[in-house]
Amino acid sequence: MFDLLSSSSEWRDSLALLPVLVALEAVLSADNAIALAAIAQGLEGSVLQRRALNFGLVCAFVLRVGLILTASWVIRFWQFELAGAVYLLWLVFQYFTSSGKDEEGESHHHGPRFTSLWQAIPMIAVTDLAFSLDSVTTAIAVSDQTWLVLTGGLIGVVALRFMAGLFIKWLDEFEHLEDAGFVTVGLVGLRLLLKVVNDSYVPPQWMMIAAIALLFTWGFSKRKESEVVLEGAVEEPLEPIEAVRESQEIPSEVP
Repeated sequence: MFDLLSSSSEWRDSLALLPVLVALEAVLSADNAIALAAIAQGLEGSVLQRRALNFGLVCAFVLRVGLILTASWVIRFWQFELAGAVYLLWLVFQYFTSSGKDEEGESHHHGPRFTSLWQAIPMIAVTDLAFSLDSVTTAIAVSDQTWLVLTGGLIGVVALRFMAGLFIKWLDEFEHLEDAGFVTVGLVGLRLLLKVVNDSYVPPQWMMIAAIALLFTWGFSKRKESEVVLEGAVEEPLEPIEAVRESQEIPSEVP
């Protein structure tokens, strides 16, 4: 009987930790979501973008499960964190060194462009895996129960899909949002790099969350002006058009 009571108590304690893990996943996935949204924007059309996120995050969850199950082994090898850091910093370098214009001089997003859905899916999955190197180790530090971390990871992937879908729309509305997102990607990459160099150099988690919050506040601070210009451009041509019509009127009396 005492074993049963202690077992039920452990279950209650474990379930109480679940919201904490989900909250950690949600907070640490904001920069992940914007990176995945920018990658999905490399495809033409919202239908392909949604499919890329759906299939890419299914593959990402499979990779997360593998990472969680082997986490105690993975954390022994600094090479994994170094590879994740280099990959994330490469994404940031590619973004900020891109001109953001196509061959015709028109602006487009800075991320990679794809001609096929199957080119985008692996990149989405690998990008999520690189972010998971940081979030999964944080989750394992909170709880050593594998089933609980897996449940939190599953809920996190579902939340990530929802957030990435929203960010695809917001990237077209807010001027600084994509820049802010990739700055946070760079912070995650630097955090992983510091873990490799010396774990004592890694800033505390609350400082990382505060920096992400400030960057996203800046990212949502200004809307793009294209929509405002289009709204005001409708009535301006009316006066010249009326003037042309008056100048071309046919006289009512013919001499």
